[in-house]
Amino acid sequence: MRTGLRITAFAAALAATFGTAYGVGMGVDPVVEESAPPAPHDEHGGPAPRQPEGDSHEGHEGHESTPPGGLQVSEKGYTLDLATPRVSAGEREELRFTVRDASGGAVTAYQREHDKELHLIVASRDLVTYRHLHPTRAADGTWSTPVDLPRAGGYRVFADFTPARKGAENLTLGADLAASGRYEPARMPALNGTARTDGYQVELAGSLRPGKASELKFEVSSDGEPVNDLQPYLGAYGHLVALRSGDLAYLHVHPNGEPGDGTTGPGPGISFTATAPSDGTYRLFLDFRHRGEVHTAAFTVRAGAAPDASEPAPSSPTEHGDEHGH
Repeated sequence: MRTGLRITAFAAALAATFGTAYGVGMGVDPVVEESAPPAPHDEHGGPAPRQPEGDSHEGHEGHESTPPGGLQVSEKGYTLDLATPRVSAGEREELRFTVRDASGGAVTAYQREHDKELHLIVASRDLVTYRHLHPTRAADGTWSTPVDLPRAGGYRVFADFTPARKGAENLTLGADLAASGRYEPARMPALNGTARTDGYQVELAGSLRPGKASELKFEVSSDGEPVNDLQPYLGAYGHLVALRSGDLAYLHVHPNGEPGDGTTGPGPGISFTATAPSDGTYRLFLDFRHRGEVHTAAFTVRAGAAPDASEPAPSSPTEHGDEHGH
């Protein structure tokens, strides 16, 4: 075959191939895949600092003293085996997972911490949606809980637990979860030092400090009056989760005092000690119980920066519903 004819034949075959591919693509429903989240923004509208997942971080005070959790699916011989890597947005579905040891066997014994064997957090990659769940464990070590995620996109699942063996340390393992459906990017809420949720107003005093422990104080009020009769929730008058924007590093936060210790009152103040592993933007999710109901107040803060209490943040981003499992 002459060169001109060979080129013509090749072009015709190529056109036929692309035509077939186009026809197949038009006949298949859209497939939603977990993709990288939209870049977070700081308080000035510019991009917030983002660090590669799994890398070490340094703040203004030097290397982080305690590495953040949730960045790895496996750590110290334990693995988070997520049996439900995908759910449908807007549908109530069962989330199932197992924690496995170094031999691959399911872990069936845990130490109880904050009244639970294991705490499960589900957060969207843009840190707009947050769930604090309390799954149940079957005898074979399989954990399960219903979950209803309102928006399509990428989520991170955090399992916070301590195995029941001598010398075991507390671990937070993380795994990716996708919610299928029509994806609409959302920006992380702006910085705020005041949050409103379910008729309550919560004021934040104090700030996160990179590489150093600092106190975070929350004051709860309702209808302009301080709430002095908070009820214990998970062994304290409040439970706080802090997540770093970008990689969703999970910070271990400890309450200062507990009900019945003779010094910690039931409100309106709730105090915690936390250490930011690096400079950057963080989301704080405070759970507290009052009159038998658990409420969640959400804050966006910058490590090392004082909170801006000028504008209360809406309560809708937390969307905790009745999934606290209390």
